[in-house]
Amino acid sequence: MPGAPSGALRPRATRRDDAGMADDLVLYGNDTLSSPYVFSVFVTLEEKKVPFRFETLSLSKKEHERPAYAVPSYTGRVPALRHGDFWLAESSAIDEYVDEAFPPPAHPRLYPEDVRERARVRMIQAFLRSDLLALRHERSTASFFEQEPVKPFTPEGKASAERLVRIASRFLPEGASFVAGRFTPADADLALMLQRLVANADPCPDRLAQYARAVFARPSVRKWLSRTKWKDR
Repeated sequence: MPGAPSGALRPRATRRDDAGMADDLVLYGNDTLSSPYVFSVFVTLEEKKVPFRFETLSLSKKEHERPAYAVPSYTGRVPALRHGDFWLAESSAIDEYVDEAFPPPAHPRLYPEDVRERARVRMIQAFLRSDLLALRHERSTASFFEQEPVKPFTPEGKASAERLVRIASRFLPEGASFVAGRFTPADADLALMLQRLVANADPCPDRLAQYARAVFARPSVRKWLSRTKWKDR
């Protein structure tokens, strides 16, 4: 698909790191930096050590609905990735594309080489994007990226939080630092979901809380957090 048409919207650049970039690589996100999906791709790109530009759109001003962005990005949502004249939407698809487009040995492998372990990582990412709706609503990322206040859990929210803890305990093997032996994009996603509890001082088993804090201490994540109102807890 061709790049953005003439007269295209030019979003605000919040980060530029294009030294040595073979093909222009641009990640588009929202200007409030509250999207867990933009977070996932940002961390993946940083972990891959791939030079890229990070440009933001104002969703409140509906910049994502303008044809110059909405048409080439397919969905008109964030995140979207542009690699030269190639566009891609949906965070997990972008995560996998980046891992495959920039393979070892020049760049670290993020998704496991073993087919079953790779399938588990995809399973975890899919679950975190499709489940836990009440938790996501009652403990939005704005509660820790933007320090917005939260209310006590409703019964639905409490049940959703308990479901996260129950299933996350299965995803993360006892004594393990990561869900698949070493860091994967699923770890960024799972840690962020757990931070909905940890960062808001909601009940969370110490093992899972320590895992979430350790992932959030990674340099790739700290680069994202430095652009938000995040406070370590």
